[in-house]
Amino acid sequence: IRFSGELNANLDELKVNLVPFPRLHFMTTGMSPIVSKMDLITTPNDVQTITDECFKPTNWLLHYDSFDPVEDQYLSIVLNYRGNVSSKEANTAVQLLEKRSQIGLNDVPAAILEQDDIAAFSKNAAVIANNTAISRLFSERISRKFDLMMTQQAYTQWYHGEGMSGGDFPEAREDVGFLEKDYLDVLCDGPTDDPDDNYTNDNNDDNYY
Repeated sequence: IRFSGELNANLDELKVNLVPFPRLHFMTTGMSPIVSKMDLITTPNDVQTITDECFKPTNWLLHYDSFDPVEDQYLSIVLNYRGNVSSKEANTAVQLLEKRSQIGLNDVPAAILEQDDIAAFSKNAAVIANNTAISRLFSERISRKFDLMMTQQAYTQWYHGEGMSGGDFPEAREDVGFLEKDYLDVLCDGPTDDPDDNYTNDNNDDNYY
């Protein structure tokens, strides 16, 4: 998006590739390599390795308490390669991905601050993925705390002071519950959104964006 390259994209194309259903638009992001300058010499920097590392929870920018690579399914994946990466190398690296994926290439490596401890590499990869595991975060970080707040009626006066009514609370809680269910349903029959509101990428013949 920021730099010209062999393959490029805009935000609209990313949205079409990553969001199969309008409500399921919460992403998991990650990058590789993430190592210190002390480990620079011993860290491999081939395309297959940095691709594999992008799918390890330790390289993600979002923390999951538990992640099951079998049960937690990818709805879509976008991989952006930066630096000295050819389209042939990128294609070979993503061949084993089970779900539909798109790749992007540009020859500008990721920038590193001189005072930072992160090492600079000639090849970098970043992943943006739509994974069903994120539904658990709604339950663990939002729903559970919300239910506790409502049970104790703690701090609700601050929300009322900002103009919320009593009916807004159960409505919001119900909406989050439906969102959790949508991510679970898509593993079986598809989400509960109105079919007229859903859209998919009809141009699946090309794995580039």
